[in-house]
Amino acid sequence: MSTTYDFAAFPRREPTTFLERLLARQIRIGRLTVLGPGPREHSFGTVPPDAPHLDVVVRLRDRRTAWKIAFRPGLYVGEAYMDGALTIEQGRLEDLLEIGLRNTGGPSRRNLLRRGLRRLLHRVHQANSGARARRNVAAHYDLSDLLYVNFLDADRQYSCAYFATPDLTLEQAQEAKKAHLAAKLLLRAGQRVLDIGCGWGGLALTLARAGQGQVTGITLSAEQLAVARRRAEAEELDHRVGFALADYRSLTGRFDRIVSVGMFEHVGTPYYQTFFDKIAGLLTEDGVAVIHSIGRMDGPGVTSAWIRKYIFPGGYVPALSEVLPVVERAGLWVTDVEILRLHYAETLRHWRARFTANLDAIREKYGERFCRMWMFYLAASEMSFRHDGLMVFQLQLARSVDAVPLTRDYIDVREDAAEGRHAVADSA
Repeated sequence: MSTTYDFAAFPRREPTTFLERLLARQIRIGRLTVLGPGPREHSFGTVPPDAPHLDVVVRLRDRRTAWKIAFRPGLYVGEAYMDGALTIEQGRLEDLLEIGLRNTGGPSRRNLLRRGLRRLLHRVHQANSGARARRNVAAHYDLSDLLYVNFLDADRQYSCAYFATPDLTLEQAQEAKKAHLAAKLLLRAGQRVLDIGCGWGGLALTLARAGQGQVTGITLSAEQLAVARRRAEAEELDHRVGFALADYRSLTGRFDRIVSVGMFEHVGTPYYQTFFDKIAGLLTEDGVAVIHSIGRMDGPGVTSAWIRKYIFPGGYVPALSEVLPVVERAGLWVTDVEILRLHYAETLRHWRARFTANLDAIREKYGERFCRMWMFYLAASEMSFRHDGLMVFQLQLARSVDAVPLTRDYIDVREDAAEGRHAVADSA
């Protein structure tokens, strides 16, 4: 916004409303000025010398909005932004979210009692039975192609990219992610490969080309399934890549390699043991699996009420302390663990830029409220990876102690070989 405000001209008032008292206690990093409801205006906090962008002015439409935000900010800040009841008069949405997270996020600032009480509802929110899992997936992934093609890369990789260097394009970083996963899978010719939560088929098709084996991809999204099958036919790979609408719990048989990217967040904590028991049962004796998932660095938590209601019903970001004991009980070796910290923040930055560039087309299809919802989702997710302890973990698992080499050197070797093949193909 081009509007600027003279903060010295704002009346000096003591905070009187519940929201004002709350902000006065919490805001220390950054300056947040609230205009309204009505003629009210109040400024909280100070601008850090090293972060001049943390100087945000918002306007609240009415008293009801102020009361709702004070009562449950984790839900109603997002709702108010979606509905236009909270507008940003100065600064950017991501600046507002950064102020919020830097003042209230992080393990040292969380109320442990409140966190414990909220966990009582955790298992209810995570009860992702087969039927409920299908409904949850449809709510997010069965949206029109027009949405996803307007902010994802050309291969429709809807998960964290791999920025080996910060100057990579989104397409290059997503190709690097797939090469990184393929290297950890140690693909060999003739292997049977399973992709659990295959999305629009990009990774499965890449693995089929790289490994020259038989790949099966499963999804619970009818829209994703249709696109994946069309892509396999168009690339003349449908004889080696098959896609199915299936739940992982229904699978039988054995696979030499199993990969799952961005799906574990939808499993639900009551089903973690079921998931890893199924992985163990589906792997051959010398098989290898790689699980790629968003995680949290500060222990078990709860899903944001706004994210759960509007974006990922049934979704949950796990801590490794919740995952590794279950893997142990499944009898699997953890042969490699890698933590990707800011890679997803950079991925989301690229997605937000593309979404903004194509906003008119998306707005025409879905309307203004949807666009504001999606912008809030992308910005809040990016800021959570930058300031609230979110990361991505990749677990390499095996049934046998000697299923993978003793050192990690093979990962670099295989990635370099894949990069060389791409260079030859590009020059042909």
